[in-house]
Amino acid sequence: TSSKILLLSQSRDSSVQGDSLTILQAPGYVSFQKGDWPISGEKIPDMVALTMGFSVQEDLSWPGLRAGQLFQRPRANMLVVVRGVDSLALPQNVASYPLENPVPFTLDSVAETVHSLFAEDTPVVLQLAPSEERLYMLGKANAVFEDLPVTLQQIRSRLSQDGSVLASLPLNSLNRNAEADLLFLSEVQVLHDITALLQRHRHLAQDHSPDLYSLELSGLEELGRRYGQDSQQYRDATAILANVLQKFGEDVFGLYGGSAVVEVVTVKSFEAPLTRKSRSILESKQISNPGSPYNLAYKYNFNYAVIFNIVLWLMIILALAVIVISYNLWNMDPGYDSIIYRMTNQKIRLD
Repeated sequence: TSSKILLLSQSRDSSVQGDSLTILQAPGYVSFQKGDWPISGEKIPDMVALTMGFSVQEDLSWPGLRAGQLFQRPRANMLVVVRGVDSLALPQNVASYPLENPVPFTLDSVAETVHSLFAEDTPVVLQLAPSEERLYMLGKANAVFEDLPVTLQQIRSRLSQDGSVLASLPLNSLNRNAEADLLFLSEVQVLHDITALLQRHRHLAQDHSPDLYSLELSGLEELGRRYGQDSQQYRDATAILANVLQKFGEDVFGLYGGSAVVEVVTVKSFEAPLTRKSRSILESKQISNPGSPYNLAYKYNFNYAVIFNIVLWLMIILALAVIVISYNLWNMDPGYDSIIYRMTNQKIRLD
């Protein structure tokens, strides 16, 4: 089994700030409470880490997420960021929250945690930016996502092949030959191909290693710049993307057997750009194990909590047993409670 990290960025910056956070899918043991509790953009990485069972540096004082079960955590977390729109019509959701103080954020800290804790499992690391034709893959990602279109030329070719989304999408006012329209359609095609590849490699979604997906979609923002947000093209694309994301969340949730969290962040615009290294999760600058000079991560797996509880309660039971036995021995009457002394006294009497 392997741990998989999929980081996709459709634009130059992978940092985001948004106007709303919508939980599309979540298992029952990850408790999201419905309400209008705002969450800061800088706290979204902590929220993602907590849903996956990882610890964070500071407590998340946000009532939208309650403490879940200790020994049951989702096997995947999918965060989709949509730029250029305030909100999407996603009626079938678990909960929706506004974003307060929308500041740029990334999931690098969560990705580094997954990569460090499960390094021995050869984690899959994939970063994709079709607009820049940038791709980084590591581990089993080379075999699993080798058919995923990367460059704009590959995506154009993919859109003309069998199984393309063009055959099933109602394009209406969208033009498949326009650059802005093509970028939007390419992102929809990437979403379709991700679920198709996961269906082909179902064993990757059925293992017990945590998977992290982070997608950023900027095609809708480009359509708003090209045609205006009051245009028919922008309205048609918004409706298409809402339907595609709804089905995408349902497919991912089903592929992981109901053990996945799918979030959608809608972003109107960026206030301040944030630049990060695209391969920062591969270049760990800090030593995760201070006692080792070789930058080796702590050995950890999902059986740690089980083994810890077994050893803990076994030690407690043994300690109580020693205390009870010692107390009884100390207060024992050798003449009445011990068979050895009783037989010895009887032998003396016979003599």
